[in-house]
Amino acid sequence: MSETPDAPRGGVPEFRGAGRSLEVLRAEAHDELAALIELRCRGGEDPWDVVPSLPTVDEQVVIGIRADARGVEGVPVAGGLGAEDELRFLRGVALWHPELSRAVWSLMGRIDAASH
Repeated sequence: MSETPDAPRGGVPEFRGAGRSLEVLRAEAHDELAALIELRCRGGEDPWDVVPSLPTVDEQVVIGIRADARGVEGVPVAGGLGAEDELRFLRGVALWHPELSRAVWSLMGRIDAASH
């Protein structure tokens, strides 16, 4: 697994699971979000408060891809990255799965806003 988002094929990121179909990635993300909703609601939170605070399924796919690329269970393999590195990685994800472009742009906007 590469620690950098750039791959020899024109900047497309290398990460575990890169060859999985978007349909499979979305199904996994849906299951993760459903489990998170159930966990938080069983903990006493109101579903009307929980659901709006969660990422969309496609955003969760991108978050999962990033976690796979950056380390086991989302723990960074090489320390923290700067905003520019994160943005470069996300652009690579959008190249790998163009259908995720809207989610990538949404997450890029959040990173950009947080870095200022």
